[in-house]
Amino acid sequence: MGVKGLQYFMDSCCPEACVPVNLREMARQQIAKRQQGCTSTANNNSPTLVVDGMACLRGWYSCKDWVCGGQWTEYMDVLKGWVEAFTSAGIRLVFFFDGVVEEKKRQVWVKRRRRVNGEISKMFRYIKTYGEQPGRDLFCLPSGLATFTCFALRSLGQEVFCSVQEADYEIASYARQHGSMGILSQDSDFIIYDSAPYVSVAKLRIDNLTTVMYDRERLCRTIGLTVTQLPLLACLLGNDVVSEVQMQHIRNNAMATYRTNNPTPHSGAPQGQKVLAVSHLVSSLWGREEQDTELIPPSLNLSAPHRELLKRGVRSYLLPGQEAFQRGDISAPPPAFEKHVSPEILKACREKHVATEGFMVYSVVCQGVIECSNTLEDEENAELLPQALVYKPCRQRIYGMLLLHGHDGSSVDLPAIREWFVYPGNPLKEPDVVYPVPVSLPCDQPSLDLLWFGTGPEVSTLRLTSFLSIFDCQDFSDLYGVIEDSLLAALCLVTYIVLQVQTLSQEDIDAYLSQAVCLRLKSPDELQQIKLPVLSSRAVQLGSLYIRGLSHLLGANCASGGPLPSAALMPWHSFDGRLFHSKYLLAHSGTEKTVLLDRDSACLSLFLRLREKLTETCRKRGRVLQSRPFAPEQGHRITPGPRYRGRHAGGGENWRGRGETTGGHRHGGGWRERGEANGDPSEYDSRERLWQRGGHFDPHSHSYPYGHDGGPQNTSRPPSQSRSRSYRRGRYRPNTSEY
Repeated sequence: MGVKGLQYFMDSCCPEACVPVNLREMARQQIAKRQQGCTSTANNNSPTLVVDGMACLRGWYSCKDWVCGGQWTEYMDVLKGWVEAFTSAGIRLVFFFDGVVEEKKRQVWVKRRRRVNGEISKMFRYIKTYGEQPGRDLFCLPSGLATFTCFALRSLGQEVFCSVQEADYEIASYARQHGSMGILSQDSDFIIYDSAPYVSVAKLRIDNLTTVMYDRERLCRTIGLTVTQLPLLACLLGNDVVSEVQMQHIRNNAMATYRTNNPTPHSGAPQGQKVLAVSHLVSSLWGREEQDTELIPPSLNLSAPHRELLKRGVRSYLLPGQEAFQRGDISAPPPAFEKHVSPEILKACREKHVATEGFMVYSVVCQGVIECSNTLEDEENAELLPQALVYKPCRQRIYGMLLLHGHDGSSVDLPAIREWFVYPGNPLKEPDVVYPVPVSLPCDQPSLDLLWFGTGPEVSTLRLTSFLSIFDCQDFSDLYGVIEDSLLAALCLVTYIVLQVQTLSQEDIDAYLSQAVCLRLKSPDELQQIKLPVLSSRAVQLGSLYIRGLSHLLGANCASGGPLPSAALMPWHSFDGRLFHSKYLLAHSGTEKTVLLDRDSACLSLFLRLREKLTETCRKRGRVLQSRPFAPEQGHRITPGPRYRGRHAGGGENWRGRGETTGGHRHGGGWRERGEANGDPSEYDSRERLWQRGGHFDPHSHSYPYGHDGGPQNTSRPPSQSRSRSYRRGRYRPNTSEY
C-alpha cells in the first residue's frame, strides 16, 4: 500500500515530524521502559524491530551485477552483515514478506507489473545496443529475490513470516501486539496505522544504525488531525484500496476551499497544499459530539458506492485491539480446494506458508490462484520461450500432486488454478486457467497425507520418485546420495529446461552445468572479480530462466513431502549470474572443456558425467542436442556473418500471444499461440542446417580472447592448486544444521 503524496509531504513540508533517531539508543530506551513495567505486552527480552522485507530488497541487493541472474553468494554475505549489525546492538529482528496478492488490489498489482515490463524492455534494448549492463535508472531486482531471501534469512537464524493477508496490516498488527520498538519500512501506510513507530529503511545507515522516524503525533499536530482521523485522510488522498481517481472530486473541492481561505500558498505547493487541504476538510467534517463515532461522517457528500469504498479503506487500517471499529473483509474465505485434501493438509499448507517453509502449496490449495511477478525476459527474442510457458507442464504436475488424489481423472469437477504470470504477450486482463495433470509414477499416485506425514524408507523413496517425476527425471534416482543434493537438483532443472525448450543448444547446457560444478571452486571474492568482456541478452534471459526454475523445484519439493533439503535448492549453491555468463561466453566461443572447467580434472570428470546423464535421458525422450553457437549481439569479441545475424535477430518460432505448451517433449516440446497457428518445424530445421553448414562462425578458428576472469587466456596455466580443492570441500557440503 502507500498513501499518495504523504511521504513527500512529511519529508519536504513537515520536517518537525521527521525525527533523526539512533536505533541502538531506541533499544536502550525500550529496555528501560520495560524494566519500569511499561511494556508488559512484549514477549521477548530483546527490543524487537519488525522489518518490512519487501521494502528492504532493493537496499539489500547492493551487488554490482544484477542483470545476469543474481550474485547470490555475495548477496548472502550482505544479508549476514546486515543482520549482524542489529544483533550486535541487542536488537531482535522479525521479518515479514508479502505472501498473497489480495484480489481487491489485483489491478494495482497488474498496473505495476506492466510498468516494470516497460523498464525491462528498455534494459534489453540497452544491452543489445551497448553489450553492457545499464545504469541504476533501469535497475531490476534479480528474479526470485523475495522468495529466496526468506530462506536466506531463516538460514541465518532469523524469524521470518509470510503474510496470508495484506503484509502491511500483519506487520502493523504484530508490532502493536508485541510492543515492538519500531517498524522498519519505506511505506507511508505505517504513518496511518496506530502501531509502533515507523522508521525509514531508505535513510538507514547500517554502520551506525541511525535513520529517521516519522512521528505520527507530530504530523497530526501540524495538520490539525487526531490519530484516529488519519485513515480517512489516507483514503481521500488515495491508496491501494481507494484510488486517486475515485476521490479526485473530493480533493478538487478541498483544494478550492483551501485556496480561498489561504490566499498565501504553502511552501510545499502543490503537493503540500493537497495534503493540507484534505486535512482541513477531514478536520471540518465532524462536530464535537460526533468526534470518532462515525466511520465516514454524514456531512461528507458521497454516493453510496463511494461511501462503501471509503468505509472499506478506513477499516483496512484498524488493527486488533482498536475497538472503535471492526476491520471489515478480514474473515478468511473457505479454502479453494478443501474437498480435495484433508484438514491436516490444509492446516499444514497454512503453517508452511506462514513460516516460509513451503512454496506454492498454500496459494494452490487454499486460494486456487498463483502469481509470478516480472522476469528478465526479452520480448523481442522469439526463439526463447518465456519462463511461464517453459514451466507450465511442471506446475500442472505439481497441481496434480496436490489435488488429484482420489479424483477419477474425468473433466467433471476437475480443479482449476488461476495463474497470474507476467510474460511477454500476456496483457494480464484475466488469469490463465490451468488444470492439474497426474504425475506418471510406477505405482498408483500416493496420497498427499502419506507423502507429507508418512515415515519409513519406502515413503522416503516415494517422495524422491514423485519429485523426480514432476520434472520427468526418474532416471536420476540412482544419483541420489552419490552426488551432492544441490547438483542433483541442478541436473534435474537443466534437463527439464532442455526437454521443454527446443532451441537450447549443447553450448547452453555446457554453460549451465559447468558453472554449477565450478561454483564450488569460487570464493565470494573470486566471484566478484570475474570480468565480463561483453554481455549477451540471450544469456541474461537464460540466467533468469534458471532462477525461476529453482522456485519450481521448491514447489515440487514441498508438494512431494520434501525429499531434498530446501537449502540444496537455493541459488547460492548452484548458480552465480556472473559465473554463468562467463561460462556462456566461453562455451559459445568453442572453448575446450578443460578450460571451461577451470583446468580442474575433478570438475571436468563430474561435468562429463552429469552431461552424459542428461544427454542419455534426453535421447530416450527424443530430444537430441545440437551444437549451435551464439555470438554476442554487437560482435564486440566475435564478428558473426550475415547468416548468423539474420538467425539471431529473427530465429525461432513466434510464441507471442497467450502461448501454451502442447504437452512438453512428448509432443515435440513445442508451443503454439492460442488458436490453430503452429510453428513449422521444417522451416526451423532448414535454418539449423544452414547454421551448421555456414562459415560465419568456426569455434576452432576464432579463439575467444578472454578467460573466465575477463583477462587473456593463459593456455599454459597450471592446474588448480590444492588450496582450491581444500576450500571447495569445505564450502561444498554445508553443515546439515543449515538445512
